[in-house]
Amino acid sequence: MALISFSSLKNMISGRGDDNNTDELFKEVLLLVLARASRVDSNVDSIEIQHVQKAVKEITKADFSEAEILTAASSELFETQSLERTLAKASGKLSSENRAEILDCLSKLLKADESIRYPELEFFDHVAAALRASPSEIAGLKATKE
Repeated sequence: MALISFSSLKNMISGRGDDNNTDELFKEVLLLVLARASRVDSNVDSIEIQHVQKAVKEITKADFSEAEILTAASSELFETQSLERTLAKASGKLSSENRAEILDCLSKLLKADESIRYPELEFFDHVAAALRASPSEIAGLKATKE
């Protein structure tokens, strides 16, 4: 079980960030976005929590309990600045593939309970804009290497 402290995000926000650990930053942003999305519609379903756990484990190999995901969803990280500002700062340090993967996971999460509500769509749009994602990143398209 991995404990999350959001140290990379906190250091980035405070200007003390270590630019070399983009893997940790990606893991924190992915967990944070998915955890926050699970409570956007004020209806946290267990299927959404399970989806967050599965997606984060598949992509980052990190295990998080339901309690840790719920804690991440209510993180005090945003007492100093908004999610959008945090993601905007992080977007410059994340690769195009990282941004596309976050948006793909978010899209799948929003579809997990088979009911997408307007606040969830609005959340997706805010995340995509804050990450400065291109239309191809939002669609999950990437060029093949020749």
